[in-house]
Amino acid sequence: MKQKPEAREPHKATSDYYKLHSEAVEDLVTANKENSPKVPASELKKYRSGTGLHIPEHIRLLFIKFWFPAAVCYFFLWGLGNAVPFMMDRLFITGIAMGIVTDVLTNNALRFFAATKGANDRYMMFPKKGYITYPLNILYAFVVLALVFTLYNILNIALLRLTGAPEDSVPLGVEPVLFGLFYLMFDSLLIGAKHLFLKILSDAKESAGGSGRKS
Repeated sequence: MKQKPEAREPHKATSDYYKLHSEAVEDLVTANKENSPKVPASELKKYRSGTGLHIPEHIRLLFIKFWFPAAVCYFFLWGLGNAVPFMMDRLFITGIAMGIVTDVLTNNALRFFAATKGANDRYMMFPKKGYITYPLNILYAFVVLALVFTLYNILNIALLRLTGAPEDSVPLGVEPVLFGLFYLMFDSLLIGAKHLFLKILSDAKESAGGSGRKS
């Protein structure tokens, strides 16, 4: 019994292949936010995640925001101890360094790990990139530093009273790990306060706009 010959695919002209490839290249060149299909976040996550230990995204971002202040504390508050003996001078230098590191390293690291553009802006006090963010982040660093050292002073006074240690002693000294945690805590509180204020302002504008249309 003879086997039936397999059905062969109709021969395609070279022009058909050229047209198909040309259309694919054209789609890639002209792709933008308006004409590209939306991809679900769950699908993007498949390609972003690798094998091994999976750390939650917000934990990684908080670690970044902790690690850089801790590093600044190590290299400036500790590292300049002999070269700059006066604490206020070291704090001034540390504030400038912290602002620059925040603008150049911390915020760019947060942008790099963002699943989509702007996804991690909520973790930054000044998310927009530009020359104006340098002085703003430096001023902001001085504010956070003031809060951190105020907390250190309060804790040291409380420890002195609890332990009865001499008043000129410092039970809780400045070191990178605790400094980084304190800096992260106040930074998160201030950014949260900013988002709350913006939400209240937005709700007030919407309420005012709604009442204006009704009248």
